[in-house]
Amino acid sequence: MQMNDMFENDMNGCIRRDVRLDKYTTLRVGGPADYFAEPENEEALCLLLEEAARLNVPVLLMGNGSNLLVKDGGFRGLVIRLGKHFSSIERTDEGLYAQSGALMSALSKEALKYSLTGLEFAQGIPGTVGGGAYMNAGAYGGEMCQVVSSLRILDHGVIRMIPAEEMAFAYRHTQAMDRQWIVLGVYFRLEKGDPKEIEEKMQDFAIRRKTKQPLEYPSAGSFFKRPVGHYAGGLIEQAGLKGVSVGGAQVSEKHAGFLINTGDATASDFLQLMKKVQAAVWEKFQVRLENEVRIVGSDT
Repeated sequence: MQMNDMFENDMNGCIRRDVRLDKYTTLRVGGPADYFAEPENEEALCLLLEEAARLNVPVLLMGNGSNLLVKDGGFRGLVIRLGKHFSSIERTDEGLYAQSGALMSALSKEALKYSLTGLEFAQGIPGTVGGGAYMNAGAYGGEMCQVVSSLRILDHGVIRMIPAEEMAFAYRHTQAMDRQWIVLGVYFRLEKGDPKEIEEKMQDFAIRRKTKQPLEYPSAGSFFKRPVGHYAGGLIEQAGLKGVSVGGAQVSEKHAGFLINTGDATASDFLQLMKKVQAAVWEKFQVRLENEVRIVGSDT
């Protein structure tokens, strides 16, 4: 794959070559991206996407890398990370507006600051607002679809506003995934609440996470989607897989729904462990576990 010098010069040197992605994912695995950029604004983002399309270069958008497994061969194309330059959060008449790169945890804290209730569930989610809206993230009975009122999206080069209904929110799925929309920002409709009650609820969720989840290890959160009528972690535990390892990847002994990096795991370790878990659960329960974590990149 070739990108000409004009592409890099047009972006004033913001594109870097051969950037390892392990430090940009919460699993701490992943090979290099051929090209890597963190645009400073929407104009720069659009220019990157236009040039990549013109040169037929594959593009991967990422935020905090919390629901992402990049294979050991890396990504043969351009990785665009929406981070600190897309992280503003503002008060609005109906609640809050957050850019796609804002962390869900920061959004929850901002809601508390204004005594707004509805985002308590987001306090421990490690991803970004854009990723959360893109996949309808949720925890402890709360989901993005419950609080999103509208979104700013980039629809194949056109920035437009859409109501939440147009996203067709479902369990860990939205229209943005099907139509390749890029979430630029999200408007939240939130109610006024008692700040003490909001804070207590957030603290309760934080304690529950610390007690039940392996936060001391790199992970991607819940690795598998919840099967209809079951809980992935429960099935994996009942299949006797707690603590089972492949290389440095391990089924957490604390919560079987988490696959953790014990220190030196590779993406290949995680992929092999994933398949091992899926096969064992199918053999014992005839239930197919589908990975919630997005898997991208090449093996070599």
